[in-house]
Amino acid sequence: MFLDVHENELTAYSDHADEPNNDSDRESDWENDENQSIFYRATSPVNKDGQRSPAEFEDITYHPNITVGRPCNQYGEFLPAGTPPAPWEDLPCTDFSPFDDREDFELAELLYQRTQMPKSDISDLMQIWARKSARSGMDVDPPFANCDELYATIDSIEHGDIPWQSFVASYSESDADASPSEDPAAEPDDAPWKHAAYDIWFRDPLAILKQQLSNRDFAGEMDFSPKRVLAKASGKRRYHDMMSGNWAWRQADVLSQNPENHGATFCPVILGSDKTTVSVATGQNDYYPVYLSNGLIHNAVRRAHRNGVTPVAFLAIPKTDREHHNSDEFRNFRRHLFHSSLKRILTSLRPVMEDFIVLQCADGHYRRVIFGLGPYIGDYPEQVLVSCIVQGWCSRCTAKSKDLDGLRGRRSHEHTGTLRLLCPTNTLWSDYGIINGITPFTAHFPRADIHELISPDILHQLVKGVFKDHLVSWVEDYVKLSYPKAEAARILAEIDRRIAAAPPFTNIRRFKDGRGFKQWTGQDSKALMKVYLPAIAGLVPPRMVRAVHYFIEFCYHVRREVLDDDDLETLDNLLASFHREREMFMEEGVRPTGFNLPRQHALTHYRDLIFEFGAPNGVCSSITESRHRTAVKDPYRRSSRNEPLAEILLVNQRMDKLAAARVNFVARGMLDDSGFLGHRETPQRTVQELQRIQDEDDDGGAVDGHVLSEVLMARKAVPGYPRRVDALATMLNLPNLREDISRFLYDQEHPDRDPTIPLNDIPIQDCSEFRGKIFVYPSAVATYYAPSDMSGTGGMYRERIRSTNSWRKGPERRDCVLVEHDPNSAGFRGLHIAQVQLFFKIKYKRVFSYPCALVNWFSPIGNEPCHDTGMWRVKPDFAADGTRTTTVIHLDSILRAAHLVGIAGEDFLPYHLKFVDSLRAFKSFYVNKFIDYHAHETAF
Repeated sequence: MFLDVHENELTAYSDHADEPNNDSDRESDWENDENQSIFYRATSPVNKDGQRSPAEFEDITYHPNITVGRPCNQYGEFLPAGTPPAPWEDLPCTDFSPFDDREDFELAELLYQRTQMPKSDISDLMQIWARKSARSGMDVDPPFANCDELYATIDSIEHGDIPWQSFVASYSESDADASPSEDPAAEPDDAPWKHAAYDIWFRDPLAILKQQLSNRDFAGEMDFSPKRVLAKASGKRRYHDMMSGNWAWRQADVLSQNPENHGATFCPVILGSDKTTVSVATGQNDYYPVYLSNGLIHNAVRRAHRNGVTPVAFLAIPKTDREHHNSDEFRNFRRHLFHSSLKRILTSLRPVMEDFIVLQCADGHYRRVIFGLGPYIGDYPEQVLVSCIVQGWCSRCTAKSKDLDGLRGRRSHEHTGTLRLLCPTNTLWSDYGIINGITPFTAHFPRADIHELISPDILHQLVKGVFKDHLVSWVEDYVKLSYPKAEAARILAEIDRRIAAAPPFTNIRRFKDGRGFKQWTGQDSKALMKVYLPAIAGLVPPRMVRAVHYFIEFCYHVRREVLDDDDLETLDNLLASFHREREMFMEEGVRPTGFNLPRQHALTHYRDLIFEFGAPNGVCSSITESRHRTAVKDPYRRSSRNEPLAEILLVNQRMDKLAAARVNFVARGMLDDSGFLGHRETPQRTVQELQRIQDEDDDGGAVDGHVLSEVLMARKAVPGYPRRVDALATMLNLPNLREDISRFLYDQEHPDRDPTIPLNDIPIQDCSEFRGKIFVYPSAVATYYAPSDMSGTGGMYRERIRSTNSWRKGPERRDCVLVEHDPNSAGFRGLHIAQVQLFFKIKYKRVFSYPCALVNWFSPIGNEPCHDTGMWRVKPDFAADGTRTTTVIHLDSILRAAHLVGIAGEDFLPYHLKFVDSLRAFKSFYVNKFIDYHAHETAF
């Protein structure tokens, strides 16, 4: 294949189209009460500042020769230990160039990045601004005359300026089809794809890596040396960020053989590629982005996309007519084009993979840096393409495609090269799964072997693959095979009803009609996994339920932020249990041919991949999938659809410039008191930030920065409720509210009381009578350390817990919570389950204000989780008169929200049952530990 390289750059152009509370009883000092609940969780490994403290729990050993990336000066000369970093070459802190001032920058960021306002609307806004100023006599021009001036200003930002370049590739006669063909006839020379030219756009990967390594936003969140981490308490090996794996350590071993590399920093280059579709309209609507990251930044940074994952290229997607689409020659050309393009794109990295380059890093220090190709992120079709193997084979090992669980060895470039010398093409294809004539791009770079670098893929292999495409489909197939058609339809409809009846929960997709829709996304599959087990329990054999249970357990364990030797043993046991129980699908005729499936086979490699690359959540395709939206889909939607790729590239370039400018301004202390609420929160929360997270419209989500584990009441009390206890109790039909509050106050005043005596057994005459005012709130917000979920860079996450008479203008919603009980007991044994009937505040003796919750309790069923589903079961508590028992608890005792799913067993749900009635309709419930990863690590 002939590569005709044109050093073109993409330049800027602009010719393309494009609950109020008016209660007078509110006391103003309650708006921002200094006595808000703050509670340090024993279950959250954070220090008093809300940060992870690995040094307190871990012993870290760095590579002896590639040691901590020894700081040097800009000439590469090592500095004495303790030398402070060189100062950054910054402009004065008043210089917002190319913007006139801070407000101009924030306006540009607001219009172009945050709201993505169309060009015509920007021009109209500036015109309105100018007319308003002229009419008021202010004689102040708008910040920008029109959209063209705004775009020109963004284009002139120097930070993050990495222009797009292109080269052209086309077919040449030297490309012969080396794979076996059923039709020996060659494709005619007039095939249209042979005469087409294919544009590949890219940015200099070395320039992107320099920008990432010097990004001051990453300071303190990078490892400059391979490391081995041991837990202090147990001595167990721990795996989390990329540099804690064995692969980086081995690379350092190789590099350290050259004494000149001692003290240098080895930086893995992480690549990922995946086609994505932006529209179902006619014409070209698919794109092929390649993303680049580096292995020094922590996994949390990469998942949060703080410029730690950058689009480096858009590959060409050759197309032809139906006559030639499936020809071997055309498919071979596409493979050649892919690998030749990557080889050309990464050319600038080859010199710095053999000799170090001196770069300034995020902490300000200069270091000698040596690069090397690291993990490659892709789904199974992408793994097949990048490793040059035949579909159905494994990209990492030599297991036969017809016996993937049989004997196997490790694939390598050396192994493939030897086989090519010894075997004919047909034998390579049929016996070894090797496509002859195609050389993986990694063979052209030092110390790189694609078969070693294929990363784990939780999203496509596990969630969308084994769970959704295999297990869910097999359960449905089993029902159809085992029952008459009408009965099978009834059972499948019952599974859908159970899924639809799951109670609401923060940030979970609700399946109104069960699984009955066609377009499944990765998020849909993840959401289904959260509620699927309770839906099938009792409707299919227990062994089948256990097979699904063990697999979901495997998925949740492997997704954890940190894994240790015990976790790896647990993964082995879960995988063995899954393999044992899945045999039922074969016995029942669902899988008569067995389980020779590449995505299920991939599970057997996860232990080794964790050894190599650390926790899989840092190199999973979910990172590139979610990056599609900001790098491809959103830019496409704001384009004119006329030559959209050029506009997509330009949008990416401008976004990167704005992001880099913000990092620079923040590092210079010029945006410390920003009123913007959409960016990263700082450790010291402002009043505005507190108001935002307490706003009822916010359901929660990732929290960036390092903040306290806490539970805060909603910002505003609910208007219209009585402020006196008796009147409120009558209105809400809570006859014991006054007594419950009195007993709560007794508990607060007697912290040393006997905890074995239930609070409700305290004689009411021993308690102080509460006569103050009470303020009702619709919700509370729990913030906690949950790094395994899609949390912020500090591992923090927040969720809203609701207790309100009307949710989204509909029925009431009373969420459940996990309440801390015994900090010395692990998992669910140290917790209680309660349902919140009321959030409120009281002020007592004019000194203390207490944020409280009135709750109903649930008691566990048995002393162990359910054997089939792995979830604990609970039932509601009732008093002797048949009413639900209630207690007032302090907001501090709430750990987080809990999700209860009704246990239906073999019974069928009534057709009229709605999800809002689930918590009242069932006699017993599963405590759903699969609602998110933090719950899985907490309620086990």
